[in-house]
Amino acid sequence: MQKIRFSGKSAVLSLLCIGFVLNSLPMEAEQFFYKHKTGDKYRIISTVHEEVYQNRRLTHRSEILNRIAAEIQDIQGGVAAHTAVFQTAERAVGVNGEHSFQWEREYQSAFGRDKWGLLTIDTQYFMPVVRNVPVFPDRDLNPGDTWSAEGHEMHDFREGFGIPDPYRIPFTANYTFLGNREWKEQTYPTFSVSYRIFTEPDTISGTRYPVRIMGASDQVVYWDAGLGQPAAYQEQFRMVFELSDGRTLEYRGRAEAETIESTTMDKEKIAQDIADDIARLGIEDVSVRVTDDGIVLNLENIQFHPDSAVWLPGEEQKLDTIAEILMHYQERDILVGGHTALAGSANSRMQLSQQRASVVADYLIEKKVRTVDRILVRGYGAEKPLGDNRNETGRQQNRRVEITILEN
Repeated sequence: MQKIRFSGKSAVLSLLCIGFVLNSLPMEAEQFFYKHKTGDKYRIISTVHEEVYQNRRLTHRSEILNRIAAEIQDIQGGVAAHTAVFQTAERAVGVNGEHSFQWEREYQSAFGRDKWGLLTIDTQYFMPVVRNVPVFPDRDLNPGDTWSAEGHEMHDFREGFGIPDPYRIPFTANYTFLGNREWKEQTYPTFSVSYRIFTEPDTISGTRYPVRIMGASDQVVYWDAGLGQPAAYQEQFRMVFELSDGRTLEYRGRAEAETIESTTMDKEKIAQDIADDIARLGIEDVSVRVTDDGIVLNLENIQFHPDSAVWLPGEEQKLDTIAEILMHYQERDILVGGHTALAGSANSRMQLSQQRASVVADYLIEKKVRTVDRILVRGYGAEKPLGDNRNETGRQQNRRVEITILEN
């Protein structure tokens, strides 16, 4: 069964310990609202630490990296029109070393949001998962003040249950203004969000479907009043699915997230600077191009043993030089993509391309080019050829690893 993704949520101090620990320093009343500006770009990086249980027995632990890149396209009637890309990646917990996150899925989305947090979004979109959280009242708030608002979660149950459309689960969210709190040595007005879920879905055709869904989410949100959006938030969650086949699945864990405002990237200039560095350093078989996502460094014909993710001696030197270049752009996340020529089965090509990309990403992590949560890995197989697979020259072009310096 597909794991539950909490891409629109993030993570966690237990509210058991915050309901009665308000900031003792005096502070003025606060009014919370979103500040929108056309052209603003931002990204949210959240890491979910999850345990999965079947019939109350732990089956595995994993970390899920959710990367959300959003841009405000327009503002009409006080509603800001957003476009966003939601990417999910995962890695197993319990293995040795800092291994990279493996790309899982990408979702496109478009939605409107007013200053109080209410969303308008077409039912076709699976993301964001959590909607109308937070929602603010149109009044000043003092520490200890509470309010409530309706919200809902939208889940992707296509693979798990064969439900083709986003699945809606409603709830009532309860909020408390906690006063000022510190996060990363800065002080922010902070509030808690708590909601509980209990629903018994209608019977769905098929051999497996949820007959009862129960859940809980407890969050703490650090609000950047200057930017008019969350600076960070934390969450503890638990979701329980009682299934029609008699099994019970439970997902529990914690998450943490940070909102990062994106600065404008002069892609053409940076690409030229990188091309000049490549020429100056004499790096062979590496080219640079600009794409919608950012700047791509194409490691053409990187040498691996045949049908293997073990590279030949000497390839580390090329990567060491590439690593030096990447260190000049540390404020940008990177995507490492693996590509193959058209040989073997589609499944074997996809697996090999992902393994090779992972080897490169893990090497960059080892060299401290980026932390593990700022590198995504994706295998493309033979889906994006640059050359003609009917001749060896083209196949050589297609056997490559690409490193993308992401714009947002």
